[in-house]
Amino acid sequence: MRPWTPDIDLPDDARIANAAAFCERMATRHSCRSFSAAPVPRAIIETAIAAAGTAPSGANRQPWHFAALSSPGAKTALRVAVEEEERNFYGGIGGSEWQGLLQNLGTNADKPYLEVAPWIIVAFGQTKATETDRFPNPYMVESVSIACGLLLTTLHMAGLATLVHTATPARFLNRLCRRPEHERPVMLIVTGHAGADATVPAAALERKSMDQIASWF
Repeated sequence: MRPWTPDIDLPDDARIANAAAFCERMATRHSCRSFSAAPVPRAIIETAIAAAGTAPSGANRQPWHFAALSSPGAKTALRVAVEEEERNFYGGIGGSEWQGLLQNLGTNADKPYLEVAPWIIVAFGQTKATETDRFPNPYMVESVSIACGLLLTTLHMAGLATLVHTATPARFLNRLCRRPEHERPVMLIVTGHAGADATVPAAALERKSMDQIASWF
């Protein structure tokens, strides 16, 4: 045990200003589907993963592992596997209703950015601490999701573009990243510099109002 480290002593107006400035910065974050091949230092990725590791987790089990892919061979293998799953999805497995939700975002089964972007981070959730552990990690999905939120935030604050991709089913990622069976792929985070032709779809600019996302009691 150690004493709680006090927060920075700021007046309330300064705290409000800091929160507003952060909110304004995060409002510029959008999913990017066109990336430049310009390199990104590994130190930035390491720092973002370190920030993700500060997330709260059920029973402090820290049930996450982040596999960072940068080699051309690994990214090509990833693209081939992901696009196979995506063709199945867009070919009908995903259902017409779900695909209808995506049509205004311009997504399809082709994922060239998986080879172009300098880094792909695969977030795994550990269902148990070890393969032989009898007890499951509590709130694994929630814990990993919070960690990924911190990872995305850090990458955005570093001035990088990001894209979250969920490949389902995604057990091929265990083989590709050499991760054990008790770990479950949760999401891919593509990151790098935005390509010269990157755009934000009009539909993605729409954000729900405060009245729609919050209630006060």
